[in-house]
Amino acid sequence: MGDVSARAERSGVDKFSVRRRELAAAALTAVAERGFANTGLRDVAAHTELSLGLLHYYFDGKDDLIGQAIWQYKSECARRYDPIVETSKTGAELAERFGVEIAATLRDEADMHRLWYDLRNQSLFDTGFRDTIIAIDELLRDMVWAVVVRHAELEGHEPSVDAASAYALFDGIFLNALIAYLRGDIDSLERLRKASIRLLTGSA
Repeated sequence: MGDVSARAERSGVDKFSVRRRELAAAALTAVAERGFANTGLRDVAAHTELSLGLLHYYFDGKDDLIGQAIWQYKSECARRYDPIVETSKTGAELAERFGVEIAATLRDEADMHRLWYDLRNQSLFDTGFRDTIIAIDELLRDMVWAVVVRHAELEGHEPSVDAASAYALFDGIFLNALIAYLRGDIDSLERLRKASIRLLTGSA
């Protein structure tokens, strides 16, 4: 049993888990601003009101903290489109709302999305949080697939792609738009909106 697991058992797993989630959420912005390679627990402590001792108590190290933080954030992202899927009455309405929402999340949370791609790339070399990255990828794939399937249902036909292909396509246009946006290309938001609509209506 690891040190963190032992402390969780002594203090009550539920209470310990709640505190871990709170601390990870508080640290996330600092990590997103600096990136994986430039951030250690000392950096998180220096850029937040969290003490280094507190972080060491609740996390086994940098990988543990960052893995927890990105899991929480992306788990919320995976539910972002649920209301659109559940309430859209036509395929056109769903596609338009989806395009607006995907462009909005890029605009409003670009640093967080940059961190996600940073960590996903890092997991090719570092096994410390690889399982978390794989699990998040599966969540996001299922999120995209739910949108594609619902659009197809509203349009009265079957999707023309499988879940993995749909995710790869949407992930690709989102990443390209993010890169352009972070370089100062504001028009990338509108291109992403339009491309997402075209891709959804063409692939579903």
